[in-house]
Amino acid sequence: MPKPVYGDGNESFQAAGEHEGIGKLVDAFYRHMDTRSEAVTIRNMHSHDLDESAEKLKVFLAGWLGGPSEYANRFGKIKIPRVHAHLDIDEPERDAWMLCMEHAVAEQDAWADDFKEYFLGAIARPAEKVRKASVARREEEG
Repeated sequence: MPKPVYGDGNESFQAAGEHEGIGKLVDAFYRHMDTRSEAVTIRNMHSHDLDESAEKLKVFLAGWLGGPSEYANRFGKIKIPRVHAHLDIDEPERDAWMLCMEHAVAEQDAWADDFKEYFLGAIARPAEKVRKASVARREEEG
């Protein structure tokens, strides 16, 4: 059997365990955000109830990983950096978000190690774009 090419078609969606696997990842991610002292600042950027944030992330990740693209139909069009630009995100906030994601990914026993590595590299790019959008917004505001 040939090795999957992540990022091609729905290979990443399948490697993540489709909706069920993505759900497990997102639940673990928000559990880490809720409990890690390093994540207090980013946790405070969210509402008390994380259900809507979790659902949006699950739907977004499904489409982003090559699965069904349902985000726009359910929540409207989204540009990740622009949606988060109003938040004050610098390196510590980006790094805290990535730390929560790294711990959540590490818990995904059904994920292949090479997919874990691929996913973390891929998800780091939008995390950095969000930081840059926040910085640009603050620079524009003076």
